[in-house]
Amino acid sequence: MAEKRDIRRIKRRITIRFGIDEAVKVAFTEDISMTGMFIMSPYVIAPNSRIIITFDLPDGSGVELEARVMWAKRVPANLFHLAKKSGMGVRFLRFRSGEDAFDDYFEKIATPR
Repeated sequence: MAEKRDIRRIKRRITIRFGIDEAVKVAFTEDISMTGMFIMSPYVIAPNSRIIITFDLPDGSGVELEARVMWAKRVPANLFHLAKKSGMGVRFLRFRSGEDAFDDYFEKIATPR
């Protein structure tokens, strides 16, 4: 099946925190783009929910943003390590901080070497 997205996604594992009112759950990204990311987590939030995401970039810059959950797939915790795509896809809505640092980081990882 052909890829439906026009936005380039880069495979990258970044430790993040996320949550509805505050970013308290720890998870990892599988891929990231300029407009969203896939969050691998056994704890998912219902689609259409707004969440807060925080993470640090490799240079130490902090990023905090608001995102909308576009889709979610919950897998039982005991099967999490076996399942593919257990977690949720989110679309960025608004950066609270770190937007310039994130733009610079994404440009670096998206540029072919």
